[in-house]
Amino acid sequence: MPDNDIAAVLAAEYGIEPGDLTPIHAGTMTRNYRVTAESGDLWFAKVYRDQRLGPAVAAIELAEFARAGGIPVPEVRRTLSGELLARQVPMSLWRYLPDAETAEGGLTGRRCAAVGSALGALHRRLARHPAAKPTQQPLSRLVDIDLARAKFGRLIAAYERKAHLSAFERWALGAARERLAVLPCVADIVAGLPELTVQVLHGDLAAPNLLLAGDEVAAFIDFQPPAAGFLAWEIARIGCDPRTVVGSADWLAGLVRLATAYRQENPAATGRDIVASVACGCAYTLASTYPLGEPLKGTVDTSVQEYARARYESAFILLDHLPVAAKTLL
Repeated sequence: MPDNDIAAVLAAEYGIEPGDLTPIHAGTMTRNYRVTAESGDLWFAKVYRDQRLGPAVAAIELAEFARAGGIPVPEVRRTLSGELLARQVPMSLWRYLPDAETAEGGLTGRRCAAVGSALGALHRRLARHPAAKPTQQPLSRLVDIDLARAKFGRLIAAYERKAHLSAFERWALGAARERLAVLPCVADIVAGLPELTVQVLHGDLAAPNLLLAGDEVAAFIDFQPPAAGFLAWEIARIGCDPRTVVGSADWLAGLVRLATAYRQENPAATGRDIVASVACGCAYTLASTYPLGEPLKGTVDTSVQEYARARYESAFILLDHLPVAAKTLL
């Protein structure tokens, strides 16, 4: 889609005369742009690739629900007719935060407590969402060992059928074999956990979707449509991010600071959810084939390869630290 088409939509449907459109190379489901209006205001435009826009609207509505509860979420600008999405081009427009950066560098120092506090407030707010009331469920709803075994089997067979493997593909094949071998241990982890809290979550709280400004949380972005998931998993996904675990020998102390701040903001969360977060994150990651199979879909760039290695290494670090992590988080 030509940039001049987007500029025309901004003018016609939002009343914004763009002085500059700068592509932002991030995201797979959208084409993203930084919009500098002639007025000097900065906006973030998301142009959706998928024409099925129901999920996009639901995700924006969840972000608005969080923002209405005081959670740091960028303002979404409605069209002149009051719509969440433009009509001529499937696009949403958000306030751009120029001084923010993603959490992809890992969480250290005072950022840990800041993230824990913001995440606790987010979960407290989302527990009130009408899409699903909080319930208690077994972790087997999240980690299906039989399904994981089948996926790893197919992945390994696909690599073994290839006549030639790149260096990364050889590593991915070895990693898949190791993960398949450790699934009985994962089954024991899942069986040993109590029922945990399931409620509406952000849905994709990975490091790229958490924006930081210095040591403070600037915003949560890129919500998914409202769906119930495990609190322990979302705590682990950001608190035990692979880049944090691999990049800092002090990651567990940082997780404790995160968890302490989280408890203060979300006292309704059970202690079980927080104590089980490392085990939940470990079990889910060890049972996941992502991104080991990405080379079978096409070319994999360096960033994906680095993330794959970090995710692999961090899962085994978590596994080694499960007993001490559970005691430390009590």
